[in-house]
Amino acid sequence: MPAAPTLRTISSLKDVAPEAWDKCANPAKALAGFFESKQEIGAVAAPPAESLREPLDSTHADESFNPFITHAFLSALEESGSVGPKTGWSPVHLLLEDGEGRLMGAAPCYLKSHSYGEYVFDHGWAEAYERAGGAYYPKLQVAAPFTPVPGRRLLLAEPDNADHRALLIAGLRALMRQSRVSSLHVTFPDAQDWRALGEAGLLQRTGQQFHFFNPGYASFEDFLATLASRKRKAIRKERAAALQEGIEIEWATGAGLREAHWDAFFEFYMDTGARKWGRPYLNRRFFSLIGERLADRILLVMARRGGRYIAGALNFIGDAALYGRNWGAIEDVPFLHFELCYYQAIDFAIARGLKRVEAGAQGEHKLARGYVPVPTFSAHAFADPRLSAAIEDFLARERRAVDGMIAAYAEDAPYKKA
Repeated sequence: MPAAPTLRTISSLKDVAPEAWDKCANPAKALAGFFESKQEIGAVAAPPAESLREPLDSTHADESFNPFITHAFLSALEESGSVGPKTGWSPVHLLLEDGEGRLMGAAPCYLKSHSYGEYVFDHGWAEAYERAGGAYYPKLQVAAPFTPVPGRRLLLAEPDNADHRALLIAGLRALMRQSRVSSLHVTFPDAQDWRALGEAGLLQRTGQQFHFFNPGYASFEDFLATLASRKRKAIRKERAAALQEGIEIEWATGAGLREAHWDAFFEFYMDTGARKWGRPYLNRRFFSLIGERLADRILLVMARRGGRYIAGALNFIGDAALYGRNWGAIEDVPFLHFELCYYQAIDFAIARGLKRVEAGAQGEHKLARGYVPVPTFSAHAFADPRLSAAIEDFLARERRAVDGMIAAYAEDAPYKKA
């Protein structure tokens, strides 16, 4: 009789083979030939306008390669020191192995001493619990650090194996108890994981982002043709304003990425990040590491004037989506942020035949630029039943409010009315 599966934790991804982790993270993915398999520009026809008001997919079940849960991305965070005990993100990854020691599942876990870099905000919960005499930190976080991108969090080599999923969830609960933390938080899981976590008794939370959906446009102009006239004119005006005064745009990806690109982008990132949230999360070494390991999955959109880079936006490339992550600038140019982060991303997605652009957390200004509201998810468990009961009541009310907000935003989408 085969030995029963076992669960254990590791404090570094150096302790697991990259190929074993990635077979769980992206089990259906064949890495070769990604760009060659994509449609050429103009090879697909634009859909009828009436099909554009509803997202084509908001569960991420269509994504066969999510770069943010790969061994390459997560280990780059660790090796660069962007995560670790000194940053308040201590790795404690959960592994599910069969009787032969083969990896069957995993969850990227961290012991957290704060609530920064998560984008699912629980600062109010922490403050309330501490005012009542409790200790909210440390807590256990299942996440792709600093990355509000939905995707798998219960990583399974057999994605539809409900028994293995249940074992991982049970392992997370056991880790929460053994670590004597206040709580367990699974942030930005896909819909399948979120449902399973809810069925296992975790409290379910919803949020909202804005994504652009590409039903098969042949060009940016085809996209514009689906918009109301006023919105279409506004976008054309913004794009023209952003690129005046000799500003040029460069796409850097794959073998075209150079350390000079990262040097410039890091300057933008540090300048903008320091002004926005005080202390940027990622260090210079991290960008070199992902440039080495994920070059074909990275798109840097860079703006230059007179041969000098002045702004840039970092994107990651999935099989179904383009994921906008970070942006920065050292010159204040009107509408350049929208051009680099939103319009250039749409251009790239159309050119590569990608289904979506996910432009990150928050930002209702994205709505007027063709991005529509979609739900996001998280799941939570608490050691103290009193805290759990209070948050359960809050989340029920919050979910209703989020549903209403998504419906209201959808009504204001810029697309032509039927």
